[in-house]
Amino acid sequence: MTQATLKAGRPGRGRPAARKRARKIGLNGLGVLVFVLAVFPVFWMASTAFKPNSEIFSTTPKPVPTHPTLAHFDFVLNGGIAQVSFWTYFRNSILLALITVVVSSLLALLAAMAVARFRFRFRTTFLVMLLVVQMVPCESLVIPLFLDLKKLDMLNTLPGLAVVYIGFAVPFAIWMLRGFVAAVPKELEEAAAIDGAGPIRTFFTVMLPLVAPGLVATSIFSFITAWNEFIFAFTFLDDQDKYTLPIMLQFFFGRSSTAWGPIMAASTLLTIPVIAFFLLVQRRMVSGLTAGAVKG
Repeated sequence: MTQATLKAGRPGRGRPAARKRARKIGLNGLGVLVFVLAVFPVFWMASTAFKPNSEIFSTTPKPVPTHPTLAHFDFVLNGGIAQVSFWTYFRNSILLALITVVVSSLLALLAAMAVARFRFRFRTTFLVMLLVVQMVPCESLVIPLFLDLKKLDMLNTLPGLAVVYIGFAVPFAIWMLRGFVAAVPKELEEAAAIDGAGPIRTFFTVMLPLVAPGLVATSIFSFITAWNEFIFAFTFLDDQDKYTLPIMLQFFFGRSSTAWGPIMAASTLLTIPVIAFFLLVQRRMVSGLTAGAVKG
C-alpha cells in the first residue's frame, strides 16, 4: 500500500474541505436570501403598476399580472390627479439633482484637496464638524432654513431648494473625497510640476482623472439626496409648477381612498432614473469605493 493511499484513507482527511464547501454554500444561500428580500418590494411595486384594479384589490394576490395594463402609467404621465404634466415634476427633480451633483462635487473636491494636502489650523476640528453636521436630524432644520430662505427671498424657488440640497450633500462628499485625494501619491504632482505643468494643468491632467472614481461614488449619494428628498421640497415650495416627483406621490393619497395603481406606476417611474444612473456608473463606483478606503 502506497503512502498516498494511506493518507487518503485517514479518517477526517476530507472534513476541512467539506466544512469549507458547506460554509461557502451557506454564505451564498444567505446572500441570495438577502438579495431576494431586498429586491422583492421593488418587484412587487413594478408588478402592481401593471395590474388592473381588479387584480390589485383581489383577495388572492398574484405576483405577476395576468392581464397587464398601461392605464396607470397613462394616468400618471397625463397628470390625472394634479392636473400637471408628469414631465413638469420630472424636469424640476432632474434639474435639482444635476445641480446638486455638479456643485457639491466641485466644492467637495476643492475642499477635500485642501484637507488632504495641507496642514492648517483647526483642520481636525473641521473634519470632526463634518461628521457632527451629518448627525443633526433634517427635521430639526426645517424651521431655521425656512426663515433663512424667506429673508433671502429664495422661498418657493428651485435655486433656494438647490442651495439646501447642496448644503446637505457637501459635508458627506468632502469626507468621502478626502480619502480618494489622500490615496493619490504626492510624487505625481511633483513630477508634473517638474515637467512644467502649472497648478491648474496638474489638477485637470493628474488629479482629476485619478479622483474621478471618487467623484462618481460621491455623486451617487448627492443624486439620491436631491432626487428622493420630500420634507424640504414640500415645506419650501408653494407653487405646484415647481413641485418635485416625491411631492407628486402624495396627490394619490386621498381621505377616503388610495389610488394604489397610479402610486405604484409613479413610484416605478421615480425609480427608473436612479437605476439608470447606477448602471451607468457602477464600475467606477465599485473601484472608487475600494480606492477611497485605502488611505486617509
